[in-house]
Amino acid sequence: MQEYSILLTIFQILCVILPVVIMVAFLVYAERKIIGAIQLRVGPSVVGPFGILQSFADAIKGMNKEVILPSNSDKFLFLFAPILTFSLALLGWSVIPFQNFVLANIDVGVSYLLAISAMGVYGIIIAGYASNSQYAFLGAIRSASQMISYEIAMGFCILCVLVLSESLNLTQIVNAQQNMWFCIPLFPVFIIFFISILAETNRHPFDLPEAESEIVSGYNIEYSSMPFVLFFLGEYANMILMSTFCTILFLGGWLAPFEVLSFIPGPIWFLLKVCFLLFMFILVRAALPRYRYDQLMKLSWKVFMPISFGYFVLVAIFKYFFA
Repeated sequence: MQEYSILLTIFQILCVILPVVIMVAFLVYAERKIIGAIQLRVGPSVVGPFGILQSFADAIKGMNKEVILPSNSDKFLFLFAPILTFSLALLGWSVIPFQNFVLANIDVGVSYLLAISAMGVYGIIIAGYASNSQYAFLGAIRSASQMISYEIAMGFCILCVLVLSESLNLTQIVNAQQNMWFCIPLFPVFIIFFISILAETNRHPFDLPEAESEIVSGYNIEYSSMPFVLFFLGEYANMILMSTFCTILFLGGWLAPFEVLSFIPGPIWFLLKVCFLLFMFILVRAALPRYRYDQLMKLSWKVFMPISFGYFVLVAIFKYFFA
């Protein structure tokens, strides 16, 4: 009986992880096609029908290349950093509810996801330190200060949701949006949260840890082959995770926007909302220039944090006196 339970748990974990890895591959393909269309280019078109297998070909090519270890690097930490980054991107999915299915329906799911997100900086810091390269270390330091700064604004945004839902459980947060998605009363907070997850995932226009023109690819400059592929997969898996988190907090998770559309299965709505946010990730990358580092910090500490904190106070007052 115990062996059966272990096998069932492994099967459930694979049912979550494998679709995420496949979705990462298609997200890379979609990003290249969408940016190509915006810039009047073709994008991937050779490998497979419409170039749909290009991501798999790139992954195979990357894994077959030689793993180069810098002579003065810390070999263990150098190889441990990409494994940590990719593992953390997958660990967060254990508390994500898919309507009637969740691996771990814990009452502190929001705190768990925040902890996983905060630990993501360690993979980048370790990579920069272990590489024994000034460019890599500069990229790692930038990433640490950037992620810590925007986590504060994200925290106040999440507190607004927690005050309205009165729960840290992700399933209960979705159920609390039966009458109205939280993105409507918390629209400014929703926008701040979305921009913050751009910075949290080191995505354009906040991809300063990888600013090619300044620090030559940043913290991953010394990486090649499979370790580099793990960093790449970790970044895109983290994008999907943060988009899913945003969908649960503000867009009603698997809930339909209108009652008349509730005949469409909840998982379909969930997937459509996540894909919309991922499309916005890609659109921002194609449309906006990169921020300067001082602009990045000013936006977080002087704009987002005061607004998100002020909105949190207003929501708390409203909840106390009127709800």
